[in-house]
Amino acid sequence: MGKREFPIVAVTGSSGAGTSTVRDAFSHIFYREGIQALMIEGDSYHRYTRSEMKKATKLAKQQGRNLSHFSPEANLLDDLAEMFRKYKATGQGRIRYYLHNEEEALPWGLKPGTFTPWETTKEETDLLLYEGLHGGMPEVRPYVDLLIGVVPIINLEWIQKIQRDNQTRGYDTETTVEAIKRRMDDYVEHITPQFSHTDINFQRIPTVDTSNPFISREVPSADESLVVIRVKKRIIKKYHIDLVYLKHMIEHSFISRRNTLVIPGTKMAFAMEVLLAPIIEDLVKNSKNAQRVKKKKKSARQDD
Repeated sequence: MGKREFPIVAVTGSSGAGTSTVRDAFSHIFYREGIQALMIEGDSYHRYTRSEMKKATKLAKQQGRNLSHFSPEANLLDDLAEMFRKYKATGQGRIRYYLHNEEEALPWGLKPGTFTPWETTKEETDLLLYEGLHGGMPEVRPYVDLLIGVVPIINLEWIQKIQRDNQTRGYDTETTVEAIKRRMDDYVEHITPQFSHTDINFQRIPTVDTSNPFISREVPSADESLVVIRVKKRIIKKYHIDLVYLKHMIEHSFISRRNTLVIPGTKMAFAMEVLLAPIIEDLVKNSKNAQRVKKKKKSARQDD
């Protein structure tokens, strides 16, 4: 354990799945525990700007191919893997930002749908948190210490995406529905398999009718949802996670399988923090301990 490895946590989920909820829970953990984290978004590792993607998608369609942001070929997965590899070894790496809208683009003097220039990180951080589409892909998975999936049932995911794209990105419903249909093959081939490798999954299930997500006018609220939390047995054993204790802490929750807890939707953020905080603390503590061992060995060699 003499060599420090900086921990990496990846939150993976489809566009509109609600991965930002997990990011907020992590922010609370980091603040409370005094952890300095480098946060990166998967959008930053898209291969194309918004206008380039439209052209590439059109060309792929003409050639009888499918292309979407779920596709590996539409992303810089090798660059993301290299970022993970370098961060794990050094605590630094090369990053950029995707500018979704005018508000994000204005400070940079750039257009929405483009990227900021690549830059090398300078701040010292304790942990890297990735949030995006590809945190569980084979290229990056070897570097990830904790992989979390955010997976609402598919109809709810579509409703959330339609509402988000309409309200924050200015897309009409027809445009978003066309994108959903175009990406379906890639979703099945590249997104779904990642959730077999996640350490913890959070799956939100509405308790209201979402039979036709394309005509729904409202996203089911937390009050109208349950959340299924599946924890890999290896993680339960390693971190001594007690789901029975958590069940007693959260009113109206129940255990559906030995490694699966079902809770009210309003308690999702609370459950995340209770579950994830000890794991994050352990990852950072082990990393810092390794650094102290390394410094002691270096000091001993100098004294000799």
